[in-house]
Amino acid sequence: MNFKQLLDSFDSVTCIMSVEKKPDGSYGDIRIVDGNQMYIDSIERNDDTNTDIAKEKVFVPNSLYTKYFPLDLNFEDFCYRSAIKKEVLHTYVHPERFDIWFNLFFTPIKSDDENIGYCAYTYTITLNADSKLMSDIPLETASNVLQACIKLYSGSDFQTSINDVTAHIRQLCNANRCCILLTDFNAGMCRLLSDDHVIEGPQGPITSIITPEFFDIVQTWPATIDGSDLLMLKSEKDMEALKARNPVWYESLKQYDTKTLVLFPLNYNGETKGYIWVTEFDANDAIKIRETLELTTYFISYAIANYQLLNRLEIMSTLDLLSGVKNRNAMNNRVNALVDGKENYPENLRIVFADLNGLKQVNDTEGHIAGDLLIKNAAFILQETFIGNDVYRAGGDEFAVFVVGMSDDEFENKIAKLKSYSESPEGVSFAVGYCNDEGRNDVRYAMSTADEKMYADKEEYYKRYPERRHK
Repeated sequence: MNFKQLLDSFDSVTCIMSVEKKPDGSYGDIRIVDGNQMYIDSIERNDDTNTDIAKEKVFVPNSLYTKYFPLDLNFEDFCYRSAIKKEVLHTYVHPERFDIWFNLFFTPIKSDDENIGYCAYTYTITLNADSKLMSDIPLETASNVLQACIKLYSGSDFQTSINDVTAHIRQLCNANRCCILLTDFNAGMCRLLSDDHVIEGPQGPITSIITPEFFDIVQTWPATIDGSDLLMLKSEKDMEALKARNPVWYESLKQYDTKTLVLFPLNYNGETKGYIWVTEFDANDAIKIRETLELTTYFISYAIANYQLLNRLEIMSTLDLLSGVKNRNAMNNRVNALVDGKENYPENLRIVFADLNGLKQVNDTEGHIAGDLLIKNAAFILQETFIGNDVYRAGGDEFAVFVVGMSDDEFENKIAKLKSYSESPEGVSFAVGYCNDEGRNDVRYAMSTADEKMYADKEEYYKRYPERRHK
């Protein structure tokens, strides 16, 4: 069959794909039969975006598509559905291996060979995401995406919202499980953000799967997706392709009796924030699932990035940047929460105030850099002494510690250790005051009492070392 006349009628980059149909209904080889001049040029030379689209730079008609591009199960599925099942398909994607967006069209072509199907594959390129193209989706898909967005931004808090969205996605995919993982490739870790499922797998709860060691598998996912926008496994053929590409993950999935899976990276500003993972979905709805998740993950990625940014800002607003401990703002918030009953009042609460002795003298004689180092060392000593308890920098050279769940003997030993630093006035020296709340449930009383005792202790220190008193 000569396709040249048909190809020359297209004004966009177009080629003809052939798909081998096997007796069992599955597909075999997928080839690029021929292309118009724009398509051939896209392979044989770089386009205006300076993007190398093809692996090989000499186009040979009727070659396997994998001669020019990495194996892509999603691309194969589109070719199969169009060439064999005679579906007209469209998608707008941003594969990870490119810095451009592709507007893709697949149109079935009549075949004279019952064992071979054909489709025209056409694409255009945009350098940036085109909102009009992204929203050009079927009504049912648009409704599903809108429902997800409403759930994402209408919950009482972020975790509730993301849980609602996860459940919504699982239901519309008619899947057994949908979960969202957060990833930090720099730190080499991942964690489960949300999970919704019908039946637990043969290995028990997913929390027993998402362990620190699971990141060893997660870090193989980018290479497995290999620059595509997702990975979709919906048949034994797809599983075999995964086995060849990533045998370790394949064995893990088989261990959990996974038969179908879709994995979407959650990308924001060029960074992978995590993945959404759906298993045992209805393969008959693969196109609808793909279309829905392509757009839904765009909003989920933004929501996660915004949530993480707000968390970082919250941490920064409660952290003393010099010493690394919590700041006065965080201490005041803690006190207000205890007073207002927003935080359960801890049993056996003790308040410790520790003020640096001689800081002004160090600043005056050795400079403020030396003074800052003294403050940092003091914070480190307090954190090391009261491990697991909250340390606050209450003022310039004053620290507070909220001590919970400690026996009398252990607490007295730690106070003695803290005071022992004052015996060496050349280093970090603390004036220390403390108060046991003793069931009063009055944190402000405990703080006031500890503060008074600290200033009394400071007076004793300057009696011993009058030369270090402020001038």
